[in-house]
Amino acid sequence: MRKALEVAQQAEDIDEVPIGAVVVKDGMIIATGYNRREIDQRAIAHAELLAIDEACRVLGTWRLTGCTLYVTLEPCPMCAGAIVQSRVERVVYGASDPKGGCAGTIFNLLNEERFNHQCVVEKGVLEQECGQRLTNFFRKLRKRK
Repeated sequence: MRKALEVAQQAEDIDEVPIGAVVVKDGMIIATGYNRREIDQRAIAHAELLAIDEACRVLGTWRLTGCTLYVTLEPCPMCAGAIVQSRVERVVYGASDPKGGCAGTIFNLLNEERFNHQCVVEKGVLEQECGQRLTNFFRKLRKRK
Protein backbone atom coordinates (compact mmCIF):
# COMPACT_ATOMS: atom_id res chain seq x y z
CA MET A 1 0.00 0.00 0.00
CA ARG A 2 2.95 2.31 0.57
CA LYS A 3 3.87 1.92 -3.10
CA ALA A 4 0.26 2.67 -4.09
CA LEU A 5 0.48 5.89 -2.06
CA GLU A 6 3.70 6.79 -3.87
CA VAL A 7 2.00 6.19 -7.20
CA ALA A 8 -0.96 8.32 -6.06
CA GLN A 9 1.49 11.18 -5.62
CA GLN A 10 2.22 11.01 -9.35
CA ALA A 11 -1.47 11.72 -9.97
CA GLU A 12 -1.48 14.61 -7.55
CA ASP A 13 1.63 16.05 -9.20
CA ILE A 14 -0.38 16.51 -12.41
CA ASP A 15 -3.51 17.77 -10.58
CA GLU A 16 -5.37 14.47 -10.83
CA VAL A 17 -7.31 12.92 -7.96
CA PRO A 18 -4.53 11.15 -6.02
CA ILE A 19 -5.45 7.50 -6.36
CA GLY A 20 -2.76 4.92 -6.94
CA ALA A 21 -2.90 1.21 -7.74
CA VAL A 22 -0.28 -1.54 -7.73
CA VAL A 23 -0.53 -5.12 -9.00
CA VAL A 24 1.64 -7.71 -7.25
CA LYS A 25 2.31 -11.29 -8.33
CA ASP A 26 4.59 -13.69 -6.50
CA GLY A 27 5.73 -10.90 -4.19
CA MET A 28 6.84 -8.62 -7.04
CA ILE A 29 5.24 -5.45 -8.34
CA ILE A 30 4.36 -6.08 -11.97
CA ALA A 31 2.25 -3.00 -12.72
CA THR A 32 1.20 0.38 -11.38
CA GLY A 33 -1.39 2.96 -12.34
CA TYR A 34 -2.67 6.31 -11.19
CA ASN A 35 -5.67 8.41 -12.11
CA ARG A 36 -5.33 10.16 -15.49
CA ARG A 37 -8.96 11.03 -16.30
CA GLU A 38 -8.45 14.78 -16.56
CA ILE A 39 -5.12 14.77 -18.34
CA ASP A 40 -6.19 12.10 -20.84
CA GLN A 41 -9.87 13.16 -20.96
CA ARG A 42 -10.84 9.49 -20.78
CA ALA A 43 -13.58 8.26 -18.44
CA ILE A 44 -11.85 4.91 -18.08
CA ALA A 45 -8.43 6.25 -17.06
CA HIS A 46 -8.81 5.09 -13.46
CA ALA A 47 -5.78 3.92 -11.49
CA GLU A 48 -7.03 0.33 -11.21
CA LEU A 49 -7.85 -0.02 -14.90
CA LEU A 50 -4.49 1.32 -15.98
CA ALA A 51 -2.68 -1.02 -13.56
CA ILE A 52 -4.77 -4.01 -14.69
CA ASP A 53 -4.07 -3.22 -18.34
CA GLU A 54 -0.34 -2.99 -17.71
CA ALA A 55 -0.35 -6.23 -15.69
CA CYS A 56 -2.10 -8.03 -18.56
CA ARG A 57 0.59 -6.81 -20.98
CA VAL A 58 3.40 -7.84 -18.62
CA LEU A 59 1.97 -11.32 -18.05
CA GLY A 60 0.75 -11.77 -21.63
CA THR A 61 -2.73 -12.80 -20.49
CA TRP A 62 -6.01 -11.22 -19.46
CA ARG A 63 -6.27 -13.61 -16.49
CA LEU A 64 -4.60 -12.09 -13.44
CA THR A 65 -4.94 -15.19 -11.28
CA GLY A 66 -2.55 -15.16 -8.36
CA CYS A 67 -2.38 -11.35 -8.39
CA THR A 68 -3.15 -8.86 -5.66
CA LEU A 69 -4.32 -5.35 -6.47
CA TYR A 70 -3.50 -2.66 -3.92
CA VAL A 71 -5.42 0.59 -4.35
CA THR A 72 -5.64 3.68 -2.17
CA LEU A 73 -9.43 4.11 -2.61
CA GLU A 74 -12.17 1.51 -2.72
CA PRO A 75 -12.90 0.52 -6.34
CA CYS A 76 -15.87 2.06 -8.17
CA PRO A 77 -18.38 -0.13 -10.10
CA MET A 78 -16.39 0.11 -13.35
CA CYS A 79 -13.12 -0.89 -11.69
CA ALA A 80 -14.78 -3.61 -9.61
CA GLY A 81 -16.16 -5.08 -12.83
CA ALA A 82 -12.72 -5.06 -14.43
CA ILE A 83 -11.23 -6.69 -11.33
CA VAL A 84 -13.77 -9.52 -11.50
CA GLN A 85 -13.41 -9.90 -15.27
CA SER A 86 -9.60 -10.06 -15.06
CA ARG A 87 -9.74 -12.66 -12.27
CA VAL A 88 -7.68 -10.67 -9.75
CA GLU A 89 -7.39 -12.94 -6.73
CA ARG A 90 -7.16 -10.37 -3.94
CA VAL A 91 -7.92 -6.67 -3.54
CA VAL A 92 -6.48 -4.55 -0.75
CA TYR A 93 -7.72 -0.99 -0.42
CA GLY A 94 -7.12 1.94 1.88
CA ALA A 95 -9.99 4.42 2.17
CA SER A 96 -13.63 3.46 1.74
CA ASP A 97 -15.69 5.41 -0.80
CA PRO A 98 -19.16 6.23 0.57
CA LYS A 99 -20.27 7.70 -2.78
CA GLY A 100 -19.05 5.02 -5.18
CA GLY A 101 -17.42 2.11 -3.39
CA CYS A 102 -18.25 -1.32 -4.78
CA ALA A 103 -16.01 -3.49 -2.63
CA GLY A 104 -18.34 -3.47 0.35
CA THR A 105 -19.53 0.08 0.98
CA ILE A 106 -22.44 0.60 -1.45
CA PHE A 107 -22.28 -2.83 -3.10
CA ASN A 108 -19.81 -5.65 -2.97
CA LEU A 109 -19.35 -6.60 -6.61
CA LEU A 110 -16.08 -8.34 -5.76
CA ASN A 111 -17.87 -10.98 -3.69
CA GLU A 112 -21.08 -11.30 -5.71
CA GLU A 113 -21.78 -15.03 -5.80
CA ARG A 114 -23.70 -14.81 -9.08
CA PHE A 115 -20.49 -13.88 -10.91
CA ASN A 116 -18.10 -16.59 -12.02
CA HIS A 117 -15.26 -15.07 -9.95
CA GLN A 118 -15.00 -13.57 -6.47
CA CYS A 119 -12.05 -11.80 -4.85
CA VAL A 120 -10.66 -11.82 -1.38
CA VAL A 121 -11.07 -8.24 -0.11
CA GLU A 122 -9.06 -6.56 2.63
CA LYS A 123 -10.12 -3.04 3.48
CA GLY A 124 -8.78 -0.22 5.60
CA VAL A 125 -5.04 -0.74 5.04
CA LEU A 126 -3.38 2.63 5.76
CA GLU A 127 -6.93 3.96 5.67
CA GLN A 128 -6.24 7.23 7.46
CA GLU A 129 -3.25 8.08 5.28
CA CYS A 130 -5.10 7.22 2.07
CA GLY A 131 -8.19 9.16 3.11
CA GLN A 132 -6.25 12.18 4.31
CA ARG A 133 -4.44 12.47 0.98
CA LEU A 134 -7.80 12.69 -0.81
CA THR A 135 -9.23 15.12 1.76
CA ASN A 136 -6.21 17.40 1.42
CA PHE A 137 -6.38 17.30 -2.37
CA PHE A 138 -10.04 18.28 -2.51
CA ARG A 139 -9.54 20.95 0.14
CA LYS A 140 -6.80 22.55 -1.98
CA LEU A 141 -8.92 22.22 -5.12
CA ARG A 142 -11.89 24.00 -3.50
CA LYS A 143 -9.59 26.73 -2.23
CA ARG A 144 -8.23 27.36 -5.74
CA LYS A 145 -11.73 27.63 -7.18
